[in-house]
Amino acid sequence: MKTYDIVIVGGGMAGASLGAHLAADASVLIVEMEPLPGYHATGRSVAFWEETYGGPAVQPLTTASGPLLASPEFDFHDRSFLSPRRTLHVGRAGDEALRDAFLSRFAGRVVLDPVDPAPLVPGLRPDWTIGVMEASCRDIDVAALHQAYLRRFAANGGDIWLNARFGSAQPDAGRWRIRTSQGVVQCGLLVNAAGAWADDVAIHSGVAPIGIAPLRRTVVQLSVPAMPSADLPLIMDLRAGFYFKPEGPGRVWLTPHDEAPSPPCDAAPEELAVAQAVARFEEVVDWPVERIEHRWAGLRSFAPDRAPVYGADPAQPGFFWFAGQGGFGIQTAPAAALLGQALITGSPLPPAIAGLPVHLYRPDRFR
Repeated sequence: MKTYDIVIVGGGMAGASLGAHLAADASVLIVEMEPLPGYHATGRSVAFWEETYGGPAVQPLTTASGPLLASPEFDFHDRSFLSPRRTLHVGRAGDEALRDAFLSRFAGRVVLDPVDPAPLVPGLRPDWTIGVMEASCRDIDVAALHQAYLRRFAANGGDIWLNARFGSAQPDAGRWRIRTSQGVVQCGLLVNAAGAWADDVAIHSGVAPIGIAPLRRTVVQLSVPAMPSADLPLIMDLRAGFYFKPEGPGRVWLTPHDEAPSPPCDAAPEELAVAQAVARFEEVVDWPVERIEHRWAGLRSFAPDRAPVYGADPAQPGFFWFAGQGGFGIQTAPAAALLGQALITGSPLPPAIAGLPVHLYRPDRFR
């Protein structure tokens, strides 16, 4: 039976990013239940970096990740993971209070400018009169980022087991004895980066769950030949009823911003959510939809207070939570990985994340 310093359950963006940093100074194994890492939430992201997305608790992680994504310190990637986008937050007449609350929530944190949305979005229907521009928003090349982390993990000597479903973990003489569908392994520290399965991993390790709940998010890809331009901003509803963004000429990625409770699973879209998405899109712009080209769903996993959970379990210090990222795990990955590394190794926070409100993310807030 092989022994590692650290075993990480989950090979999506969370597990890959943290593993890439830890493997330089420790023996690390990633246990991934799918044939390919990143199959679930990572592979289904409508990828953008937006500082206000996720609220004030997530914003410091996102803001700190921006420079790391723009000028990545990866040995295996020589360009930025970001490309220009912008976000236009829109509302109807009567949404002035929502706009003002939004501006107030991020005052002094994020540059936000009230604007007239009509000139910025040709075809915007006339009842959408309120706009807030968040010019810092960028698209993220998720696949390139994930692969860069996996390459760094491998180059640092990390191992990964694919098709290795986590079964259970038991403390054994100061270590963990972990059973998987690919065999048994021992380690000193068990890292729970299992996304929608995070509470299940805790339960099967004898650790109290936190209440991390998977919520299904539906996305559709529309063919919209009349869309004026592929470089329009991401359009986000101030009432959180939808967002959409161009994905190349004549193509839009759209979600009704749904959050349907779901068990951990290979999520699939429901027809009602798809219909709601298209109906809401047609209420915003007058671009005729030619067809729905593709539809998919992913699970966004939230702790009860909707902030991420990073840190050692207070009742079982050998069990490290790295979960509950919601829909924001891609845009916060660089800062979160540095934070996880510092917490695990006992090192000071590096300058790139020195100002993070670490207390907001500790798992003992639930105990």
